[in-house]
Amino acid sequence: MMWKRVAACTLAFFLMGSSVLFADSAYQQVRVWINGNEVDGGSYVINGKTYVPLREMDGLVDYDNDAKTVKLYKPNVHIFLFKGDTAFGNVSKGKLKFNVFTQVDNLETDIAAVKVAITDPSGSQKDIQSQDITQQKDNFWFRTYDFTYNFAASGEYKVGFYMKKSKSSDYVLVSEKVITALNQ
Repeated sequence: MMWKRVAACTLAFFLMGSSVLFADSAYQQVRVWINGNEVDGGSYVINGKTYVPLREMDGLVDYDNDAKTVKLYKPNVHIFLFKGDTAFGNVSKGKLKFNVFTQVDNLETDIAAVKVAITDPSGSQKDIQSQDITQQKDNFWFRTYDFTYNFAASGEYKVGFYMKKSKSSDYVLVSEKVITALNQ
């Protein structure tokens, strides 16, 4: 009688173990990197397809629960940095007066506002300028006023262009340009 209990327990553990192995092979969490940044919030491979959160794609996301649809709007955005009339990319450590010129094309949804901000190598962000959008266009230019910024540390600074879908929504990063501050 004892051997029947041992056999039953062994069979139960075997079945549980194979179920776990099957579930693990059906879906698997993976690390996904987009332009050198790891995606937060989990990415999965399920039945051979990789699923990545749309919000990590640097675009505006619309979710319609009634229609069960998701739309990603990713406009074509070019960011140019100007010191006076001269475009630049890298800088020396220290203070620099410059402005940001942004060209936006292929915007296929309405937006409420835009913003330009700079993030230092430690991750601290400073807003440069924002503006409400009153006239909707599929393409436009946005230029900040001249401002002075202190590139206090060596490393990569990121100038980001953000859009806000509605007045009540948060700003979403849609493009960024990297400036490298050098020890010179």
